[in-house]
Amino acid sequence: MGGIAEASREALWISLQIGGPLLVLMLVVGLVVAIFQALTQVNEASLSFLPKMAALAVALILLTPFFTGVLRGYAQTLFEMIIQVGSRP
Repeated sequence: MGGIAEASREALWISLQIGGPLLVLMLVVGLVVAIFQALTQVNEASLSFLPKMAALAVALILLTPFFTGVLRGYAQTLFEMIIQVGSRP
């Protein structure tokens, strides 16, 4: 039972590591665009959407090696735990 709890805890931590930076980036870009719209009184829907999508695309391109390494390490740990459970008498 401890292995399942450990794997679940690690899965939550991995999801935070992967989703957290992207969510924070979207929050910052959204705030900057909202401040820009408030200062210039330009209320265009695409003005708030396009910068977020561009920032997300750039972040995904730059952070893909990190995400891959984190997921690979988690998968390796998970498979090792499965092998340990399977090799018990």
